[in-house]
Amino acid sequence: MFAIISDIHSNLEALTTVLDDIAQRGIKTIYCLGDVVGYAANPKECLDLVIEKTEHCLMGNHDYAALYEPTNFNAGAESAAYWGRKVLEQETDREKSDKRWRYLGSQQMRWTLQTKLNGVVATLDFVHASPRRPINEYVFPDDVYTTTGKMTALFERVKHICFVGHTHLPGVFLEDPDFYSPEEMGGRYPIIADEKAIINVGSVGQPRDRDNRASYVYIEDNYVHFVRLEYDYRTTADKIYAEPELDDFEGDRLADGR
Repeated sequence: MFAIISDIHSNLEALTTVLDDIAQRGIKTIYCLGDVVGYAANPKECLDLVIEKTEHCLMGNHDYAALYEPTNFNAGAESAAYWGRKVLEQETDREKSDKRWRYLGSQQMRWTLQTKLNGVVATLDFVHASPRRPINEYVFPDDVYTTTGKMTALFERVKHICFVGHTHLPGVFLEDPDFYSPEEMGGRYPIIADEKAIINVGSVGQPRDRDNRASYVYIEDNYVHFVRLEYDYRTTADKIYAEPELDDFEGDRLADGR
């Protein structure tokens, strides 16, 4: 039994809500698909919690931007990336600072777990964005209708199950190609031995599926369970509004889940 979180984006209120729920379920192992930082106002606190609580954390495009440079970011995302880097660089505790930067710098782009889930032998790949371009390729639900060649190319790189984030839109892509939202599946997906799937776990800190609740998944037996949790998004938004270098839109969008 383990949980997968992604796209926290410096949202401390959402992260602590999710971590509390995971703990209440008795789940001890957590994997993170990246984008710990970016957008909201608590990059240090979120990074510290991820370092403490997760088993593995992959590199997302916003984590990459904190280390290097933002690539193909809009103005608000770019401003947040530079501001977040500045906040991390201004840490006066050298030990804490070094620990955060070492952690960001050591993140992998892809990680694979081979395990048995209720009798099903499973190969689980973990990336931030896509199995083809693990840091920055978006895989949208509409791609199953508009770019079927892209979906074919993606599934050629999937051995069995690939967990992704990046779009902040939870759901399951199948090889047909097809896409199912968590609601269409009754909130869970069964991992089957001979069925490939790309599973988006959604976003902890900035949902974009018009549902403002934090999103994550946990795996029990051979089922992927999708979880949504209400959190204090108003406090998160107020922190964004209070920081002149962060775009107010990043606070506004939290109410609507967009």
